Order: sequence, then structure tokens, then C-alpha cells
Amino acid sequence: MKQTIPDTEIKGNAMTFNDRNQKVNDRKQTVSGAQQRPMDSGSCRSEISLIAYGEGNGTELSEYTGYAHVIHRIRSCLNDKYRTEFHLYVDEDHGRGDFWELLEEDVRDGSGEVEYVTRIFDLIESRAFSFRAEPEQPGYRVYPSLRNNVFAYPQHGVALARVPAFREHGIYCEDFIFAANDEALHGFLAYMQRRRHGGDRNRVIVFSDTRHGIDSAQEPITRRIGRDEVLLDEAVKTDIFRSIDQFFAEDRGFFREYDIPYKRGILLYGKPGNGKTTLVKSIAGSVCAPAAYWQITEHTSSDSIQEVFESAVKMAPMVLIIEDIDSMPEMVRSFFLNTLDGATSKEGIFLIGTTNYPDKIDPALMNRAGRFDRAYEIALPDESMRARYLRQRGLAALLGEEALPLAAKLTDSFTLAQLNELYVSAALQWHYEREVRIEALIRGMKADLTKGRTNTWIKEPSDGRVGFIGA
Repeated sequence: MKQTIPDTEIKGNAMTFNDRNQKVNDRKQTVSGAQQRPMDSGSCRSEISLIAYGEGNGTELSEYTGYAHVIHRIRSCLNDKYRTEFHLYVDEDHGRGDFWELLEEDVRDGSGEVEYVTRIFDLIESRAFSFRAEPEQPGYRVYPSLRNNVFAYPQHGVALARVPAFREHGIYCEDFIFAANDEALHGFLAYMQRRRHGGDRNRVIVFSDTRHGIDSAQEPITRRIGRDEVLLDEAVKTDIFRSIDQFFAEDRGFFREYDIPYKRGILLYGKPGNGKTTLVKSIAGSVCAPAAYWQITEHTSSDSIQEVFESAVKMAPMVLIIEDIDSMPEMVRSFFLNTLDGATSKEGIFLIGTTNYPDKIDPALMNRAGRFDRAYEIALPDESMRARYLRQRGLAALLGEEALPLAAKLTDSFTLAQLNELYVSAALQWHYEREVRIEALIRGMKADLTKGRTNTWIKEPSDGRVGFIGA
């Protein structure tokens, strides 16, 4: 990607809608004698417009003038650079097209597929920086900003521009899509959709509900979790992964043969720390399909629910994970249920919900075909599973294999997260003291757990007096 800013900047304040220095005029076209042509969806062709930029008859449209000046300069730049006429298109998905996210990824990574065309305004920033928490090479990156620049995918005959626009209360942006013709745009969109579906398996998509709508981002998977690392009741584990594998099998004959709708939903419930998140991460990292997390917040609304499922259907077949589904705001639960019941809203989506509080879940969600078809309890590990986890974690290297059965026996009622904390405490003790007093560590952790359950944290009762005590 070329990083140098050429001399083809579009200067000035042309997008200001109050610009009085330029004028645009009506151009009246006599159409009474013209033969009307039916609309088609083929290639772009010359069309008659009632209003044309640059031709006047005295009527002033200053708002359009500023807008048209910028579009005219961008189109002229594209036409001259690529020796073809570009046409303007509108995204009726209201900016939810995956291609903007993929463009941002291409720009940040310096992809050779996208080409920097030009800066738009001379005194508005055109470069950006951000911190990337990549496992291999974390740090800051500097790259051209999407705002105030024009980028093109020359092989597809498509260009994208995020243009600053000026209002009384500040600057916002308008997104513009240019293409050589309808076929070029269609091919570009299909290409982007294929990229989204067959994209980087080291990343997951994260949808977050914010005050201003859905925010989506691609986050790196810092560590892959293999299926053999998932400690779960074998019958439950087999059932879940068998369902996953069948859903994402290349041959979907199973669903046709048995007349089963191509959508599935499972709900994972149980106490915190027993491996629900680990199981979900293992699923997301092991399927050959896109995986997306949806973070429900107090800003979740009917609009954001609809937007998430529309985005998910575009990526289908895919996995959509909703953690802590019990946090769904009460006012939108009915809309969420209706969305799950929709005829096509879940087509090709394997939906996974998790909750620590199944008693807070609407009974209409649990074991309801078409919503969450199955509900699986992720229970506390038994003694055998605790021994397996401690061995897998590496405690035997600190204590010796013969001490693992005792540690597993003493840690009854421990979650997997608490067993992990036991291992960390043992590792710290070994590192500094070259010995591990495992029974004392377990007693200390159990005492802390008891305090948490009873909410009794202070050993000595307080007399309630506050202030200074006289001599």
C-alpha cells in the first residue's frame, strides 16, 4: 500500500452545507416526448437527471453544491487514475456492510489488494494510530485513516471513501461507495462475503451494544483451546461436539434427509468457573466457520438485536455466542424471543448461550425447539475430574504424582477456576520456598470461600465505636 500522500488532495471546505460561494441550478429536461425505459439491474448507463452540478439557471442550492463538489472531485480523481467512469452507490444496510470492517483491516495490515488513492481535505487528519494487542507483536501501529481518504480495490473496480461533512455542531462522516458498474460491485460484495466467511481463524468477531448502536471489532485469539483440554462429563461433551461437527459438515445431507431446519441453539448453565467459557472458546477455535461473540449491555435494544442477527445471517454458517444471556434487558426479551422464532432469522446459525443463573432465564428459552433446543448443565467437577485437571495443569511436577489423589480429594466443591488458583498458589510457593504445603493452601482457600458464602470477613467483632479513644 502506498503511504505517501500525493498532490491530488481535495482542498477547501467544499463539504460545508452553508457554502454560499458556489451555486447549482435546476436543469429542466423535456421528457414528455421521450420514450420511457424500464428499470433494470444491469450495468450502469447514462441517466437523465433533473438537477445537474455545474449547470445553472439562477436557482441556488448551496447545500447540494458543497456535497456535489466533493463527489465530483473524488469521481474525477478515480476516473483519471483508473481510466474508467465510476458511479455512486448507496448501502441500504445503513453502513453495516462487512466491507468497511475488512477495508479497515486491509489498511491497517498494509494489504496489497487495497490501494491508497487520495486524501480529501488538506487540514483534516488523514493518518491514525492504535494499539494492537497481537500475541506475537503487540504495540502501536500508524496507518492511513479511513476518514478523509479514498481507497480502491482496483481488481474489482470499486472505491470507498469516508468523507468528513460539516454541521453546525461539529464534523461527522458520510460513507460513499463507487463502482465501475453493477457487475463490478456485485463481484466485490461477493468477494468480501467469501472473505468474511473464510477469514482468519485466529480472530473472532465481537459485537458490543453501545449507546450509539452496535460496535463490531475483530479480536485476536490469544491462545487456542483444544477439545482435549475441555474437562466435562464425557456424555455431555460428546453430545455437544457431535452436534457442532454435524452442523458444520461440508455435506448437509443429514439436515435434508431428516428434514431438520438448518439452525441450532444450545444453552450452557452452571456455577461460575466450571468451564463454560473454556468450552465456548474451544468450539469457536475448532470449527471451520466464523465465530462471533455478542456482549449484551444495558444498551441492548430491539434495533441492536435485529442488527446482530442480520450480520450473523450474512456470515452463515457461523457460531454466535451470547455470554451471560440472563443480563438481557427485560424490555427487549420479548423481541429477542420473537427474533429467535423468525422463519429465517437463525438460518445457518449455531447459537450458544451461557448463564450462571438459570433461575433468571425465561422458561420460554429453556429446552424450546427453535430457540435453545438443548440446555446442558456444566456442573462442579467430581474427584476424578479434579485429579485430571490438576494433572493437566502441571501440579504433579510440583508435588509428585502420588500427591495428586489427596489434593483432588481435599478440593471437594472447588470449581475449575478455584483449582487453577490452587495451582498458581502452589507454583508461587514452590518458586520462593522450594516446597509446597498443599494441605495448608487448600485450608486457606476453603476459609476464604466460607467467608464469601457467609459474607463474614472480619474475625473479631467490632464494638461499633468510631473516633478517638481518650487516655
